[in-house]
Amino acid sequence: VQLQASGGGLVQAGASLRLSCAVSGRTISTYNMGWFRQVPGKEREFVGGIRWSGSGSNTYYDESVKGRFTISRDNAKNMVDLQMNSLKPEDTAVYYCAAGTKTKVLSTLLTPDGYDYWGQGTLVTVSS
Repeated sequence: VQLQASGGGLVQAGASLRLSCAVSGRTISTYNMGWFRQVPGKEREFVGGIRWSGSGSNTYYDESVKGRFTISRDNAKNMVDLQMNSLKPEDTAVYYCAAGTKTKVLSTLLTPDGYDYWGQGTLVTVSS
């Protein structure tokens, strides 16, 4: 399974960005998909995720982005998007998409351990 994240860039506070994650090698409908972010010197942190299609594709978010970020999946295109609105300078980070097998429980999906495959990351910079 290969993941390719794209869509990062430099924006001002309050702006929006849409990140995309293109997946090849397996259909994403049977995977839990997640987005994480990381800044230098800090651990990779959970942003949000979407459960595999058989579980209803429920979404879940970190409190810091809830209400501003939205995850969606397009199984036909094998892609997962992260719509980011009302961006803040503290959202600045490298964003990674990840795929995890459907057997993982929700608590694990909030951590990097819940995912088996990772994309290369895309940089989001939000200026104040």
